[in-house]
Amino acid sequence: MSHHQLPADEPDRRIKPRVAVLFGGRSSEHAVSCVTAAGVLGAINRDKYDVIPIGIAKSGQWVLASGDTAQWSLASASLPEVEASDRTVTLAEIGGEHQLIVAAPNEVPTELGTVDVVFPLLHGPFGEDGTIQGLLELSDTRYVGAGVLASAVGMDKHYMKVVFEAAGLQVGPYVAVTDRQWRNDPELVRKQVDRLGFPVFVKPARAGSSMGISKVDSLADLDAAIEEARRHDLKLVIEAGIVGREIECAVLEGRGTDAPRTSMPGEISVAGGGHEFYDFTAKYVEDGAAALSCPADIPEEAIARVRELAAAAFDAVGAEGLSRVDFFYTASGDLIINEINTMPGFTPKSMYPQMWAASGLDYAELIDELIYLALNRKTGLR
Repeated sequence: MSHHQLPADEPDRRIKPRVAVLFGGRSSEHAVSCVTAAGVLGAINRDKYDVIPIGIAKSGQWVLASGDTAQWSLASASLPEVEASDRTVTLAEIGGEHQLIVAAPNEVPTELGTVDVVFPLLHGPFGEDGTIQGLLELSDTRYVGAGVLASAVGMDKHYMKVVFEAAGLQVGPYVAVTDRQWRNDPELVRKQVDRLGFPVFVKPARAGSSMGISKVDSLADLDAAIEEARRHDLKLVIEAGIVGREIECAVLEGRGTDAPRTSMPGEISVAGGGHEFYDFTAKYVEDGAAALSCPADIPEEAIARVRELAAAAFDAVGAEGLSRVDFFYTASGDLIINEINTMPGFTPKSMYPQMWAASGLDYAELIDELIYLALNRKTGLR
């Protein structure tokens, strides 16, 4: 049954856009995605939207998930996980409308109704990299956030740098290493990295949220770091360590033909817990391991420049909806772009919502604005 054909005792739901909140997924960031969903499900305006939580199990199966936010919140002892089910949810076009269908063995499929917009709270591969976006494009379904190409570029730390350099943004020295290069000529890779100077950061090219990243202080430790990163992705990016303050800026797509909106920049400091850099535990598990100052304590002209460059990075990759752009601010006043994240951490304690809150847009309003932008987006090429 579509929500245009509901019984007379539910008149208010007819005019509510139906939002499918999609979370979990096949990447190593499954638990982070669940935590993000807990935040969004707890804050989304139920008077305004008809909300359907859909979990993606690690197997890739879509299931109807609990809307109980406690089930998806993070305790360091146990990471939340979407469990597989004998009832599978699929998105199908029926009678010209995009409907959610629940199918189970030996049962007639059940229609859940039309979907107006999907909110994909998915981090990492198969969620933030253009793949789920492509699936939604194929079904002409509107969704929150960047499209296929922008998501793919934002996920690949190598091509992201290529695009930034082409747009005139300053990136730090780096070496991209493919699987073939490492297997054919590891000695050449070691020489290229040695020329960067130490320390370096060894990163999987297409894993997010600090997964598989190592700081390496000498050539002796390089191979082990490369093998660790290769567990997450066979393509790597090895970056020269940059001495600078880590400054971030939240970007929100403008309405209509308006330019992207930027928050006040924030600065992260890793406060405690023995974290040498802003790693997974500092981001999500330990309270107080990372602190955000927003606005960042940098000169007015640097604040203006961060906001200008963040909007330029957003446009360079063709992002939509939301992105967080991260910079290094050096002692000489240079702003070196580190990365863009097209589906940034979105729990209430994540940097992206915190920067908007400090800039006058609270968490619930931010969710509302992102859904508005998605509902008003054309489907197909745009």
